Amino acid sequence: MALIAAAAGHEWARLCRLSGVGAGLYAIAVAATFGVLFVSGEPATRFAVVAATLFWIFVVPIWLARGVDARHRVALIAAGFMVLVPAAVALAALQPQHVLAVLVLVWVADTAAYFVGRKWGRRKLAPAISPGKSWEGAWAGVAAAVAYAIICGTFLIGIRWWLGYVLVAVLLAVISIVGDLFESAAKRQAGVKDSGALLPGHGGILDRIDSATAVLPVFAALLVVEVASK
Repeated sequence: MALIAAAAGHEWARLCRLSGVGAGLYAIAVAATFGVLFVSGEPATRFAVVAATLFWIFVVPIWLARGVDARHRVALIAAGFMVLVPAAVALAALQPQHVLAVLVLVWVADTAAYFVGRKWGRRKLAPAISPGKSWEGAWAGVAAAVAYAIICGTFLIGIRWWLGYVLVAVLLAVISIVGDLFESAAKRQAGVKDSGALLPGHGGILDRIDSATAVLPVFAALLVVEVASK
């Protein structure tokens, strides 16, 4: 996980116009921050995922509404730690079945949004950031996430009262869109199409984990709240 965080950190540094030694040091700093939090134990990891949840729910939507541009370079450099480190901590700390359940939800929502948006998308969701995304696709992604939650809650877990699962699915689907848009905005201000070229034909690591970086810490924070309430 530290290696993945370092690679993603290097790509984020390039989006912030850091290069050479600067990008390498940034990648090392991201991986080291992840390592310190992870070995510090549960209180530190809880703080990280809760802080990231507040970041994704409150800070990023306001930032997107006001616009992300090259003048925000210092803020983006700082934001990279909030984008990458809590997600890495959550991925390393969560149980495998929880990680898989969340990632499948993201994949289901993204797939539905892509196909519905491509076929019926008319109203642009964020034309200045990602012209290909539409409101129709976004709603389809949320609906697919809800259907996935109902199926899991009813048939796999055996829960007949699945309202809580539906509400969580809606929140995570929306957060996944926010995460996708934020990385798109970061790439746009840097003037690049892909975050990197590590994965031929698919761009960089950030291009593959943009939604997951937002969803994983939010899900982990919800688990923290659930445990605390018991």
